[in-house]
Amino acid sequence: MRLPALAVLCLVACSKPTPSEPPAQAPPPVQVKVEQAEAKVEAKKAEPEHASKFAPVRRADPALAAKSAPPDLQDALRGSSAMAGDTVGSASGVGGLGLRGMGAGGGGKGLGIGSGAGVLGGQTVAMGRGRAMMGKGSPGHAFGMPAGDSSTTESYGDYGVNAWIETEKDHLSTFAADVDTASYAVARRKILAGELPPRESVRVEEFVNYFRYAYPQPEGGALGVTMDAAPSPFSPGKHLLRVGVQGRRLSISERKPAHLTFLVDVSGSMQSPDKLPLAKRALRILVDNLRDGDTVALVTYAGGVRLVLPHTGMEKKAQIHEAIESLTAGGSTAMASGIELAYQQATKVLDGQSLSRVVILSDGDANVGPTGPKQILELIAGHVKEGVTVTTVGFGMGNYKDDVMEQFANKGNGNHAYVDSLFEAKRLFQTELGGTLEVIAQDVKLQVDFDPAQVKRYRLVGYENRDIADQDFRNDKVDAGEIGSGHTVTALYEVELKPGAGAGLCTVRLRAKKPRGVEAAEAAFPFKASMLAARFDGTSKDFRFATAVIAGAEVFRQSEHARGWSVDAIIEIARSAAGEDAERLEYVSLLQAAQPVVGAIARR
Repeated sequence: MRLPALAVLCLVACSKPTPSEPPAQAPPPVQVKVEQAEAKVEAKKAEPEHASKFAPVRRADPALAAKSAPPDLQDALRGSSAMAGDTVGSASGVGGLGLRGMGAGGGGKGLGIGSGAGVLGGQTVAMGRGRAMMGKGSPGHAFGMPAGDSSTTESYGDYGVNAWIETEKDHLSTFAADVDTASYAVARRKILAGELPPRESVRVEEFVNYFRYAYPQPEGGALGVTMDAAPSPFSPGKHLLRVGVQGRRLSISERKPAHLTFLVDVSGSMQSPDKLPLAKRALRILVDNLRDGDTVALVTYAGGVRLVLPHTGMEKKAQIHEAIESLTAGGSTAMASGIELAYQQATKVLDGQSLSRVVILSDGDANVGPTGPKQILELIAGHVKEGVTVTTVGFGMGNYKDDVMEQFANKGNGNHAYVDSLFEAKRLFQTELGGTLEVIAQDVKLQVDFDPAQVKRYRLVGYENRDIADQDFRNDKVDAGEIGSGHTVTALYEVELKPGAGAGLCTVRLRAKKPRGVEAAEAAFPFKASMLAARFDGTSKDFRFATAVIAGAEVFRQSEHARGWSVDAIIEIARSAAGEDAERLEYVSLLQAAQPVVGAIARR
């Protein structure tokens, strides 16, 4: 679904204890004249834009834009009866130039939108918006949008949407912790490219957990729990309950030595600038933020697998960088064989005084060997008991297999991220490196026990694929989520309260193991009357911003529970709670960019 052209812009104390750049792509067949500043940026092979900064709007020749569009849209883009008005361009994606048209459709009867072939690798996208919500274009257009690129082979797991639960029938809600952030980064990539994220790609918990919240640091333990609640700004008569878990942030001196095995997909599908070239830059950032005592090994897979570099210490950082720079893409994808070799390298350096982690960088595609996710998941599960953890990092679009990468991380006791820009690579491998590398609590489960006398019904927003059977909460053989150093986990419930609700409306139980532990420890946290605010606008900025995030995600995934929610109100709440935080301001900008379409969806 394309967007219209826009002017773009716990276990608390209960626990006892700038190398060289990759070569530029060949220029597109049609050269578009833009301002001198943009030409300089292109000449310098500029890194992907900070996701919170929309590129400056620049004028371009509509006729040139039309020449690069598919044949069936060229007439529309030339400004005939289908479209009129100026065309503006903006830098978009990785190494490419996107052109967006703005203007009224001729006579109000033209195409609602025209789109080009893509936004990456120097291809051109041109868009124009007509007056009418729907033009006379081909079938399948909704809200003035084309249905999308039918050639894409991207795949996302559809886990549905949690329903309302009557408390008298089931007063327990049990789920695993989740610190993944990939879904939000995928949505950002899509929106900046002029699309809405696929409904199935939106996992609410990954939206809300992308952002930082000021939960108190645990005192004496690994995890701490915070709760608060307030009336919902979207659904009269309902309240929102927030449950927050804060992981203790380890100091640099506390972090164990890290032995990392990079498993890099160098198959032909990784050739585009937003895949292997960006993955190489991300790895260089990671290496530059490691310290003495850490080691790196490098394994690649394409048609076959190769050990490019055995575990090497930071005293030979130049050798590591050279090995990373030597990577080129080509061939088929023997992912299973690559995973097996990577885990072999990771287990060689595994000991009780250090951590060993496999970092998989791929678009998730596999076409050689036992390619089915089930077989590869079984392969990963076989190594989990050895103590090796995993981080999966997704790259690229078009053939991206988000569902595969996410499940690899879940099964491998790890986390899943998506890198859409150099900014995100720095965030993951520099700013949040401690949490990315070191697990401080394993198999973390939460169970919220609602009081039927105070809560009529409830609904957990998100975490559909992290659901755990209530009877398995104390079954320590059941896998759950991992929390890294400094990580936070946030969950919000919609609740319908009975008169007099307050103290004791619920109890949160948290159960977790120490890293490589066998038995879990458990702690309980009762809801206090002081945690319930009388007014939504009297809550903290963190509570209000988290509310705006889950609301936006609900609208993006077209949740039936978000019908009628005001996107304007979501934007205003997010803006008022963003402050000067760049990541929060970015979210506001993304909502504004998508507003015309998501607003129409929410009003249906």
